[in-house]
Amino acid sequence: MRQPSLTRRRVAAVSVSVVLAAGAAACGPEDNDAKSSGGDSAPHKGGTLTVLNAKPQEDFDPARLYTSGGGNVPSLVFRTLTTRNRENGAAGAKVVPDLATDTGRPNKDATVWTYTLKKGLKYEDGTAITSADIKYGIERSFAPELSGGAPYLRDWLVGAADYQGPYKGKKGLAAIETPDDRTLVFHLNKPEGEFPYLATQTQFTPVPKAKDTGTKYEEHPVSSGPYKVVTNENDGEHLVLERNTYWSASTDAERKAYPDKIDVKSGLDSSVINQRLSASQGADAVAVTTDTNLGPAELAKVTGDKELAARVGTGHFGYTNYIAFNPTVKPFDNVKVRQAISYAIDRSSVVNAAGGSALAEAATTYLPNQKSFGYEPYDLFPAGRTGNAAKAKELLKEAGHPNGLTVTLTHSNAKDFETSPEIATAIQDALKKAGITVKLQGLEDNDYSDTIHSVKTEPGFFLAHWGADWPSGGPFLAPIFDGRQIVRDGANFNTGLLNDKSVNDEIDAINKLTDLDAAAKRWGALDKKIGEQALTVPLFHPVYKRLYGKDIKNVVISDWTGVLDISQVAVK
Repeated sequence: MRQPSLTRRRVAAVSVSVVLAAGAAACGPEDNDAKSSGGDSAPHKGGTLTVLNAKPQEDFDPARLYTSGGGNVPSLVFRTLTTRNRENGAAGAKVVPDLATDTGRPNKDATVWTYTLKKGLKYEDGTAITSADIKYGIERSFAPELSGGAPYLRDWLVGAADYQGPYKGKKGLAAIETPDDRTLVFHLNKPEGEFPYLATQTQFTPVPKAKDTGTKYEEHPVSSGPYKVVTNENDGEHLVLERNTYWSASTDAERKAYPDKIDVKSGLDSSVINQRLSASQGADAVAVTTDTNLGPAELAKVTGDKELAARVGTGHFGYTNYIAFNPTVKPFDNVKVRQAISYAIDRSSVVNAAGGSALAEAATTYLPNQKSFGYEPYDLFPAGRTGNAAKAKELLKEAGHPNGLTVTLTHSNAKDFETSPEIATAIQDALKKAGITVKLQGLEDNDYSDTIHSVKTEPGFFLAHWGADWPSGGPFLAPIFDGRQIVRDGANFNTGLLNDKSVNDEIDAINKLTDLDAAAKRWGALDKKIGEQALTVPLFHPVYKRLYGKDIKNVVISDWTGVLDISQVAVK
């Protein structure tokens, strides 16, 4: 959670779900029905699916990828112990078995997890997948030259904190036992009831040691999924996938793998992608995108065209855009000042700045409004739709600022409609009504990220966002509010510098639960408790709107990723 790579993934979550992440009850796909979207004919096998993307699929090595639920394109090649449920809406936020026979069997306190592999699992060359291959795949993800993946295992596995991977020594991780070819036993430092979610990450992909080529493995990773890599040009800019003939649907209930071939073309301008999908000429008629949303102007044009509107996939990913406070910086050390700003916010103007209600949903809770996160609706500082300036002024007076005050809001200059100038200006205008003069400080994206994620340079008042590594309150609340997660000499995400023992203890207590529904309720209650301290002002949750070609069938958008799942797509 603490690595800079996480920052990059969070920012990219909008395009991965990422965004993105991803893995979204109240929020489900509005326009899609897996049985009928993309046409009335039943999906069938065959043909070539084209994927048009802005960003290349870099680092196509399971050790180096940081994805939610195994990613989209990666999950066609890499299978993991568990995976996301490939269904529409809230049902898609569940974790299900993949290579394993179940989602894992914990001991009494969830510090030991045991998995059994299914029978008949094979790589693209026909050789058997073994438990030792999964253990080795995890171990190589610790190698410094293959860094970039989710960092949880270094924290969670016994004795893994200083492990440097298999290239620096033959000794592996004793915390992972493989008593036979089909069994894995994981020993954890502390109870982790959500270990089945972590096991969806690509670091749990089997890698045959004899075929490991180190940093060159990404050029031709050995497939355990329905497709194998036959072309990887310019570090993922052009990927061509063809069927892995040794993959068997009898061992994989999740991936439909309808097309014979998948052609991924990246490095395209987002406007070009949407134009091509709109026109749907030639190969573009059977094309999708996994990283490009419709913008406000494009969406307006699409909405006025019935045929195009029918080809828009709508989804939600666990993601929140918010204002962050650093309570060690005056005047934000005064909770009443933070509350005053909470009351003064005009969420209608913020939503409009983010592209309108079709692309953003107003938020009053830190947790996304999805059941899997434990969402509990609350509004502790009711501002209504346009802000409560009178209440804000009252609190400012109590805080010793009867004539208002002047503050600086730090934001990114990136045109992302999240932490960008449009959002900052909407906040500036709203707070002016409450007597708060806001000066705007815009930073270039990399500088912005470095500044807000360093305890030494973190400003008092800035825009931020967070996306979930899996659909649960745990990876949403713990990195931001667990005092033990504060990093003083590296990338820090606990921006409020909260170190409340009762919060830390509750996080530990919830992590012991293997009943994920019970855990969700506790996460929701904890969200409200933390919210009372006004360390953040939730602004909005993004909505993802993406076009797909006119001959695309079987569109499935889960609440885990919020975007079309290409493992389910068929072409006409």
